Amino acid sequence: QVQFVESGGGLVQTGGSLRLSCAASGSAVNINTIAWYRQAPGKQRELVAEISMGGSTMYAGHAKGRFTISRDNAKNTVYLQMNSLKPDDTAVYYCNAKGVVLSTARTFESWGQGTQVTVSS
Repeated sequence: QVQFVESGGGLVQTGGSLRLSCAASGSAVNINTIAWYRQAPGKQRELVAEISMGGSTMYAGHAKGRFTISRDNAKNTVYLQMNSLKPDDTAVYYCNAKGVVLSTARTFESWGQGTQVTVSS
């Protein structure tokens, strides 16, 4: 239903910055929100930040003040600007889309394949 193109992960030193991109597209669906989640080794997947089609944003506590989520509707792309990165931010970051299937009015949730972010100390 939804196709993702994620990019921007990599290796960065403590205090550095990275920008993740997620281009999400789908046929016969309305995407309502796009979010970034992350999963570190041995830990549960957790929300990082979310943005609605209207531009409303929500951040997890660990991201507030350091990360900024934004979107370019013309490109159907959501960005996650990550500043002041710490080793604890090391994880696989996943793009997530939630919305409604037009033909059935059922909600859906889809995940991208993830991109690795590694912060060295």
